[in-house]
Amino acid sequence: MTSYAHDEIKPFAHDKSEKKEQVAEMFDKIAFRYDFLNRLLSIGIDIKWRKAAIARLAKSQPQKILDVATGTGDIAIMSHKMLHPKQIIGIDISEGMLKIGQEKIEKEGLHEFITLQKGDSENLPFEDNSFDAITVAFGVRNFQHLEKGISEMYRTLRPGGKLVVIEFSRPKQKLVKAAYGFYMKAITPNVGKAVSKNKEAYQYLNASALIFPERNDFVKVLNNTGFKNTLYKPMTLGVCCIYEGVK
Repeated sequence: MTSYAHDEIKPFAHDKSEKKEQVAEMFDKIAFRYDFLNRLLSIGIDIKWRKAAIARLAKSQPQKILDVATGTGDIAIMSHKMLHPKQIIGIDISEGMLKIGQEKIEKEGLHEFITLQKGDSENLPFEDNSFDAITVAFGVRNFQHLEKGISEMYRTLRPGGKLVVIEFSRPKQKLVKAAYGFYMKAITPNVGKAVSKNKEAYQYLNASALIFPERNDFVKVLNNTGFKNTLYKPMTLGVCCIYEGVK
């Protein structure tokens, strides 16, 4: 499988452990402030992005949904409220994030509909053709091997099922691009340090976003792993894109 530059970006540069192990450790450390920082750093716009992505599944009315890199369960909870499927499974490698996600699900009274479990996106513990839809919000750039993770999602989707991905992208308009670059490199890590006491984590998240294969390049990854009817939709001046593909 093809290797991508962002595959080599790790949270802790001097640590010799694998990327996925470092990513799990990083998210465990920042889990207690992750939701708050998402709302703060995006000025709440990330909620709009998530809802727009989920809305792209409404027409197909999926009844069994997998949310990969579910984190604290935002997409899983929103998907239940917007789509009312029979079952949603969220999977993540960070126990710290899953713990907070489970607390949110219990508080919402959704434990009968949403199940969270620890698991690796590159080795999904599900049979072929298991899900009507799969979602990933800001998680694919954390995969250790991007194409392997995409291939696993393709495998577990049923024929005709849809994958929807949300990921940061780089604005093309000059002024927006300059402002975005400054914000990602200077503001985000320092706010992350002040609030979560972990500057390294937000430096990694920004570094991986800045070299992730975005837009047409990511669509090519989807095509290479078998998806059809692929597309991307820029959001909010191009700082984020929604991608989709059908098995």
